[in-house]
Amino acid sequence: MTLEIEVYPPVNGNQYVLLGGRLDTLSHALLDERLAPMLAARPHALVLDLAHLDYISSAGVRSILKARKALAPHDGRLLIVHPQEQIRKVIDIVQAVPMDEIFESSADADAYLDALQRRILEGDDQP
Repeated sequence: MTLEIEVYPPVNGNQYVLLGGRLDTLSHALLDERLAPMLAARPHALVLDLAHLDYISSAGVRSILKARKALAPHDGRLLIVHPQEQIRKVIDIVQAVPMDEIFESSADADAYLDALQRRILEGDDQP
């Protein structure tokens, strides 16, 4: 099975990407390539929907960490939604993304982003 990547148009400065299949040694370069222009656009958040991702290897985790690192200089966030249990466990074990940035649904992630933006607008930009 290969990696499937579906990119949605940005919404309110947030970029949404749906991943399916396997994110591994053979497919991580494709993800890096597809994310590069999005990361260069400096989104407020990159939301990775992993509902259809069945497997992630260390190479896939590195791609997620690389994206997270690219967002950090401009206070961008990388959020994960809908991870299957085995994917959540791998991300948790290697601490690729803080657990408070992993959400069960897109609605939960959107609520988090809305609250974050409200805090920034009110002058309290601490997460």
